[in-house]
Amino acid sequence: MKKHKIAVIAGDGIGPEVIREAMKVLAVTEVSFKSTTFDISGERYLRDGCLLDQATLGELRDFDAILFGAIGDPKIQPSILERGIILRLRFELDLYINERPVRGIAPGQSKVHEFIVIRENTEGAYVGEGGSLRRDTDFEVATQGSVNTAFGVERCIRYAFGLANSRARRHLTLVHKTNILQYSGYLWQRIFDKVAKEFPSVTTAYFHVDAACMYLVNDPYRFDVIVTDNLFGDIITDLSAVISGGIGRAASANLNPMRTGPSLFEPVHGSAPDIVGKGVADPTAAILSAGLMLNFLGEVKAAAKINNACEEKIIGSTTEIGDQIALRVTNS
Repeated sequence: MKKHKIAVIAGDGIGPEVIREAMKVLAVTEVSFKSTTFDISGERYLRDGCLLDQATLGELRDFDAILFGAIGDPKIQPSILERGIILRLRFELDLYINERPVRGIAPGQSKVHEFIVIRENTEGAYVGEGGSLRRDTDFEVATQGSVNTAFGVERCIRYAFGLANSRARRHLTLVHKTNILQYSGYLWQRIFDKVAKEFPSVTTAYFHVDAACMYLVNDPYRFDVIVTDNLFGDIITDLSAVISGGIGRAASANLNPMRTGPSLFEPVHGSAPDIVGKGVADPTAAILSAGLMLNFLGEVKAAAKINNACEEKIIGSTTEIGDQIALRVTNS
C-alpha cells in the first residue's frame, strides 16, 4: 500500500477549523498517508512579511497533493494574499484545471442532479495583465486584460472533452461571451470546435455566460460538463454552489493533470473572519475536497465513502459535523 505525502496548508480564519475536521475524516479511511503542515497564511505575512517563498515552493513540489483551507485577513489589502499565495501556487505548480463537481437539488426542484464545471485556471483575467495611470486622482485610467493562449485553452478543452467522454451522458457545454469578446471568444470557440471532431460521441452546446447563469438557476439539468475560462468559471461555480446546498458544501480541485507536481484541493469558501472560533463553520466542503484528493490519488473506494458520508446534510457544530461524517465513513 502506497503512503501518500500530503501537504496541509490550513491558512486563515476558519481554514484551520475545517481542515482539522477533514484530517479527522482522512484518518479513519484505509488510506495510508503522511501529512506535513506548512505555515502559509495572512497571519504569517503580518508576522514576518513572508507569503510563499521559493524554498517553500520547492518543498511543496515533492508532495503528492496539497490540502488547502482558506486565506484572507481583513487587516491585509485585498489581492496581496490571493496573488502571493493561492494564485502563485496555481501558476508555479501548473494547476491549469479547476474542477468543481456540483451535486444537489436546484431551488424549486425535487430531482438530484450532478454536473461538473471545468475552469481554465492559469490564464484569463487572473494573470494580472494591465495597469493604471494617474492613480488615486479623478482622472485615473485602469486597464485589466485577459490573456488566452491557444496552448492553454486547448489543454483545458481537451481535458473537458475527455471527462465528458467518460461519463454516461457524454455532453459538454462551452460557456463564454463570443458575441462581445471577439478575440478570446473566437479562440475558445475555434479550439472547442476543432477538438470536438476528435470526440464524435460527445454532444456539445454553447451558451453565453449570462444565459448560462440563468439556466444554472432555473434549469441546471441541461448541463453535464461545462468548460469555461478563468473569470467566468469563478463566477458560475459559486452560483452553482447553491445547488450543492450552499458555499459550505462546495469543494474544488486545482489539478495538474500531467502530474508534474502536486495538485491542490480546497473548499471554495473564504476565511470567514466573522465566525472564527464560534464552531459554526460547515467543514463539509473541506471534507469533500479531501475526497476529491483521494480520488485523484487513486484511492477511489475511500473517496466514494467520503462522498456517501457527506450526501445527507448534518446539522451541528463544526466538530459535530466532522465527528458524524467520520463515523459514517468508519461504519461504511
